[in-house]
Amino acid sequence: MSKAICTLLFVLELAVLVSVARADEPTSSAKNTFTVMLDQAVNPNHAALVVAQEKGFFAAENLQVVLQVPANPDDPSKLAGADKVNLAVGHQPQLHIDINAGVPIKRIGTLVSTPLSALVVLKSSPIKTLADLKGHKIGASGTDLDKALLKALLAHANLKLEEVELVNIGTSPLPALLSGQVDAAVGVSRNFDLNQMDLAKKPGRIFYPEEEGVAPYDALVLIAPRDQLNDPRLRRFLTALEQATLYTINHPDEAWQLFISHHKELDDELNQRAWRDTLPRLARRPAALDEVAYKRFAHFLAKLGVITVALPVSNYAVQLPLPE
Repeated sequence: MSKAICTLLFVLELAVLVSVARADEPTSSAKNTFTVMLDQAVNPNHAALVVAQEKGFFAAENLQVVLQVPANPDDPSKLAGADKVNLAVGHQPQLHIDINAGVPIKRIGTLVSTPLSALVVLKSSPIKTLADLKGHKIGASGTDLDKALLKALLAHANLKLEEVELVNIGTSPLPALLSGQVDAAVGVSRNFDLNQMDLAKKPGRIFYPEEEGVAPYDALVLIAPRDQLNDPRLRRFLTALEQATLYTINHPDEAWQLFISHHKELDDELNQRAWRDTLPRLARRPAALDEVAYKRFAHFLAKLGVITVALPVSNYAVQLPLPE
């Protein structure tokens, strides 16, 4: 066999090996696909995520973000803990509970930096203060967390749980409140349910938990698998999210049009009102971590018995370093 033919065969064999190796590698597109499991169906709470996607902020960071809707609202943090998604949207109170239970996750960012739920009564109700709740029916989901938060609210008014009648109304408090099944309800969203009550001509009176003895907390946080915190895409994701948040706040009308461009089913008065009321609560610096607030809330939950011990803040949350 001539030297030229041997050389040609070697080159061809090398080309085949390189081709096979490349076929086994994930494509550039696959490498940059980033899955985010939402806490529920897309709504104005997810404004910054949707705007970052539609405005191209994620693409500018070489990320192809896929927003997924959970089959069960309890799934997101569990899926993150099992490395099934890159990020999950969750709630800070549940984050503490999950981590104390051993779920391997951490908060790496914040979407909504104030509580969104509240205790609400009808404005026509004789209940003007929390102290007026004595002897009345209060609707709650029945979870230990909701019961504990209600206990803290009542204690702020020198009341005990035994001095009110608790009614389990599941996770949809509004029907029970509007129908008169209960006199007050916890877990009522201040950006959606209050507007829905107003549209139904049954306006509500709101009691803000953070003003009534409940330690402030982040309503919506971004949760990552604990063993994936070194993934450089996380920081790029947060960079894009911050840009989207600032754009949304600076240009609310343009951002709304982007939001509904792929979610036309949300183009109604309720969601427009919710959009207006949600924007002031968005975290301007999604990656920033308030360690004092997280420590305070962990001790608050421990005092209520929701968790057995307040772990160090580093167990719950992290502020990712800036890219070099």
